[in-house]
Amino acid sequence: MLRRVRRWRGGNDSTVVVDPALGESDQRHLRRLIDECLARKGGEVAARRRAGTIGEIFSTLDAQGRARFFGILANDYDVDRPRIDRAVDDMVRRRGGADPHDRAGNETELREALVPRRDGLLRRLAGLDGGLGFLIDLREDLLAIRGNDPALRALDADLRAILEQWFDVSLLQLIEITWNSPAALLEKLIEYEAVHQIESWDDLRGRLGPARRCYAFVHPVMPDEPLIFVEVALTKGISTSLAPLLDHAQNRIDTAEADTAIFYSISNCHRGLAGVSLGDFLIKRVVTRLRADLVNVEQFATLSPIPGFRSWLEARLDDDLVTDAEARHLLSTPEGDEVDTAAVRALLGRVVDSPAWLDDLGLAERIRPVLLRLVARYLLEERRGERAADPVAHFHLSNGARVEQLNWRANTNRRGWERGLGMMVNYRYVLDDIETNHDTYVAGGQIPAIERIRKRLEPLGPR
Repeated sequence: MLRRVRRWRGGNDSTVVVDPALGESDQRHLRRLIDECLARKGGEVAARRRAGTIGEIFSTLDAQGRARFFGILANDYDVDRPRIDRAVDDMVRRRGGADPHDRAGNETELREALVPRRDGLLRRLAGLDGGLGFLIDLREDLLAIRGNDPALRALDADLRAILEQWFDVSLLQLIEITWNSPAALLEKLIEYEAVHQIESWDDLRGRLGPARRCYAFVHPVMPDEPLIFVEVALTKGISTSLAPLLDHAQNRIDTAEADTAIFYSISNCHRGLAGVSLGDFLIKRVVTRLRADLVNVEQFATLSPIPGFRSWLEARLDDDLVTDAEARHLLSTPEGDEVDTAAVRALLGRVVDSPAWLDDLGLAERIRPVLLRLVARYLLEERRGERAADPVAHFHLSNGARVEQLNWRANTNRRGWERGLGMMVNYRYVLDDIETNHDTYVAGGQIPAIERIRKRLEPLGPR
């Protein structure tokens, strides 16, 4: 951040000297700078220079100072509420008999009154060299302390609105990242990979090999900074296990033989862009690109974790999740004997407490039908408000995918256990159905899934 703001002062290595905790005198100085910036004292060039100084002040603050900085922007430079009240009163008073020109003037006044004073500062910061990156970092810091504070949430909404305008998909470029891309860009992939950690440069080279593709969105003013990227494996058929995709010695298919593109990792690179729609457009643009480049590829699907399932199950161990028939199956209890409910809960507790059971193939096979039913219930029926409870499911379903397949023991390492008890799911993008699936989920509240998945909701019958 400090490197960015030094550009605004012509590379000058000196910094504005303020108390890192932003004491009272420095707060007064900051307010004076903001007021002069918003008033355009000395003209627009001077206003932008002051915005740069304000950005530099922020970059030198500690956690307490940044919290105070955000408090000043949130509380002292919000909307002018008396002005809003006057504009509303004028609208009400003139309603019905007002001259159309007067009403238009009233509406303009109300519209302008609803713009927070800080908006002018934030937009000047965005317009500076490196300013977009600065605003992303600024919002990331804000998200860390925002909580439920109404004033800070309003400030966050303003920042997000500005970033949404600057990072509209029409302004972004889709690039393919290859082993021949600049080293600085390749290093960013290693840094930002959030789903399946890139272990080494050799690992990265394998992920960019002949039967692989990697695409990213970049902004023209930040060409070496990926905003979001997706890793794709070209396969024959839909992949049901993660290991072959990450073991490059196994994945040696000839590109001409591939009929399926598997999206196995999608990473957002900047928390400061949370809530800004990037991933949905990326998937659709990549599908279009792959169809044009590889005419033999006809299926598009993901191999996705189920990150919310383990915590969901852990929170419901005391609920009646398992039928008597399933309990007898889990415990190998003969028909007619009483079911030991406590033993069932203890067994499920072992499942969510440690991945050790995954190595006991006999136990894992006994648990398999029960967990597959419960994960189907979690994905198809559990909600967080109006959306699917699982965040990865919500992302793909809102983009028009459907639930295609549940994969048992698809990722048995510790991270795979943490993010789905070793199970993974394929979401499939059928091009002719994307819009219908989107409407079914977003507008209709139903989760598109093939019939085989829905049958997983049925519990085991009597033994």
